[in-house]
Amino acid sequence: MRLDGHRCAPPRRTAFRRPRIRETTQNVDVRRRGTVRPIRHVGDPVLHRACAPVTQYDEDLGDLVEDMFASMYAAEGVGLAANQIGVDLSVFVYDCPDQNEEFRKGVVVNPVLVLPAVGERRIDTHDEGCLSVPGQRATLGRPDRATVHGFDTTGNPVTVEGTGLLARCFQHETDHLEGRLYIDRLPGKRRKQLLEDYRRAASSPTAG
Repeated sequence: MRLDGHRCAPPRRTAFRRPRIRETTQNVDVRRRGTVRPIRHVGDPVLHRACAPVTQYDEDLGDLVEDMFASMYAAEGVGLAANQIGVDLSVFVYDCPDQNEEFRKGVVVNPVLVLPAVGERRIDTHDEGCLSVPGQRATLGRPDRATVHGFDTTGNPVTVEGTGLLARCFQHETDHLEGRLYIDRLPGKRRKQLLEDYRRAASSPTAG
């Protein structure tokens, strides 16, 4: 998920000056570095099917998470699902500001998203972008609060509550793991136009 276009966000994620804070319930080693992997784009089959649950909490999973963080930062994102780098596993990472513009960082394996009851939801309607649909954004309403339950890379249970952009990030990334892009939530006509704009830009001689 990209930071661009949200009301609390300047164009680049690095422009925030608030200190980042770690999610205390999670086991995230911020000292380790992974390998940047290419981001998969809309149309790649791995993005359009539900991911398999993680069953092994081992060194390979830790290496994957390191690569996911490295890839997310390289692409200037605030969230990334495993299938966005071609891995069919249910895990996402994030380093994203909440409604107080404080960065929260973590990983959730096999996430289960919980939203407020319909009668208690407040819908936040703002632009949303995606690393897998580069160069495009669209206005999309989502609940302004969300909770995810899951596990860290060692198999310990975690629960993380998100507000503001962080809540949007949780919803965006769990959508990815279910094989859905944010553009799939748009009205048909708007989705078609966005994809046409994306393909036109991607085929431009100046693209890349």
